[in-house]
Amino acid sequence: MNHPVQPPRSVSDAAIFALERPHPKLWTYYLICCVPALLFPPMAILLGLVNRFRYQTMRYRFDAEGIHMRWGLLFRREVVLNYARIQDIHLVSNFVERWLGLARIQIQTASGSATPEMTLEGILEFEPLRDFLYGRMRGIHPARTTTATVTPPPSGGVLAAAPANPAGVDPELAQLLTAVTEELAGLRRELRTGRPPNATR
Repeated sequence: MNHPVQPPRSVSDAAIFALERPHPKLWTYYLICCVPALLFPPMAILLGLVNRFRYQTMRYRFDAEGIHMRWGLLFRREVVLNYARIQDIHLVSNFVERWLGLARIQIQTASGSATPEMTLEGILEFEPLRDFLYGRMRGIHPARTTTATVTPPPSGGVLAAAPANPAGVDPELAQLLTAVTEELAGLRRELRTGRPPNATR
């Protein structure tokens, strides 16, 4: 049976930062994976318990610096991965995961290991999360908007002199703006007095 391809969902960065646990469908996936082991009931029970503990204890945390992942009950493991260390990202899903709408996000670093440094499981919004991680690993952060308040000039005048280095403005740009402001002020004086700005009395 062919399932229609769903368009990628739009997920905000705030929703990704709020992601803390895998989706409950991951537990369904773990149960399906235990079905072949039913031929050996003790193995099926052991595998089910391991998967249950893994699902119940798996936690994620995304912040401005990187990803934190931890899991385990008796033997707890925690992995902290900075975005700057990410070298490659892979989406992996078998037919059961695709049927459930899940995918694993495998994150590799430059450690030289053949296995992923971190694997995020039970993710429904895997494509937006992958794009988010790609943006972070390339140093792309949400646009930082700076609001500049412009005071209207007096009639026939020019803008008042701007501060030497307004907050959030590149120093070279601030220097250029200051020079332009001073030049405009000089032209204004010239228009008022009829003399060039540097003329002596």
